[in-house]
Amino acid sequence: MALSDTDTLLIIGGGQAAAQTIAGARQWGFAGRIRLIGEETALPYQRPPLSKAYLKGEMEEERLYFKPADWYAEQNVELSLGVRAEAIDRTARSVSLSDGSAADYDALVLATGSRPRPLPLTGAGLEGVHELRDLRDVDGLKPVVVTGTNMVIIGAGYIGLEAAAVARQLGANVTVIEMARRVLARVTSPVMSTFYTRLHESHGVKIMTGAQTEEILGTNGQVTGVKLVDGTRLEADIVLVGIGILPNQELAQAAGLACDGGILVDEDARTSDDRIFAAGDCTVRPLVHYSRTGRLESVHNAIEQGKLAAAALTGRERPKLDVPWFWSDQYDVKLQIAGLSQDYDDHIVRGDPESGAFAVFYFRSDRLIAVDAVNAAPEFIVTKKLIISGQTLAPAQLQDTSVSMKELAALATA
Repeated sequence: MALSDTDTLLIIGGGQAAAQTIAGARQWGFAGRIRLIGEETALPYQRPPLSKAYLKGEMEEERLYFKPADWYAEQNVELSLGVRAEAIDRTARSVSLSDGSAADYDALVLATGSRPRPLPLTGAGLEGVHELRDLRDVDGLKPVVVTGTNMVIIGAGYIGLEAAAVARQLGANVTVIEMARRVLARVTSPVMSTFYTRLHESHGVKIMTGAQTEEILGTNGQVTGVKLVDGTRLEADIVLVGIGILPNQELAQAAGLACDGGILVDEDARTSDDRIFAAGDCTVRPLVHYSRTGRLESVHNAIEQGKLAAAALTGRERPKLDVPWFWSDQYDVKLQIAGLSQDYDDHIVRGDPESGAFAVFYFRSDRLIAVDAVNAAPEFIVTKKLIISGQTLAPAQLQDTSVSMKELAALATA
């Protein structure tokens, strides 16, 4: 159902999903008023480079922007930056803002994103304890991640490990603390965990798994170290906390929209209110290739849901849905992930992890559901296509490196 009476499209958020919704709406003929409300003062920008090229100093802030300011002017998009949306009045179709004003809408898109999960420990508020989620976070880190700095990273997920790689390349002494028994334990197989542990250790990072932080230590308000539950004390000039994120669903929840670990949306990115859409990290969406719902923290998800919302708003046919994809750059290693490996019951390795170019394929009930491809683009590309088409390959076929992925694709069965 297109909203044929939509004169004003209001978008809350300044990330990939917001930018994609604007681009899609204009591309598909929406001629009405578009207004974007952004809590940050920067133009809508990419977040993935923050823990990589931007932190490393290889990318200027302007290169993070999806579009320059002139583009928004050309597209007749009103930007209200540095303003927070505080409440939605669904009856009046109005959003109260932190500057005391209100923004009316005929259709509303919530692209509110997510925020770092806070560390519930003594000392978490000390100077020198950092998170890594937005421009301000990285701008605070850049001046202090230098040669000789002692940096402790709490959490060995992708953000923590990407930051560890950059910090080592900048000359910092880095220790990574992880409660689980292996790095990346929530998101990948032991094969990948072992590979990334060895990769980081080969670059001088100290990895401590099965280690629980008890307290952040400090003197005169400044962080000085980290104390573990077993009594170990680690010296630290900087502590970076990377223990996951939380969806920003509170605005939607307070307005009575259906939420459950994120804002619930349908295949068109529409919420429980026909005039309100949501896109990006803040949503729980149908995962059509896996016959379930879930929340995705990825560029793919933000782009796709922005397109879905724009298509629904303009009465366009729903765009074809891609399989979830992700990536991570650490040192000279590029990891590309296609699909979702959660609940896999079998996995096989193609190639030799010691070579630095290999892939781990994941199966559930004998069907290929995902791949982790390390410096192995063909494995990523072919698996992505197979999952979209509903086809699969047998583990024995994938283990045979004498047959190319292109040749294997021709052997796939439904």
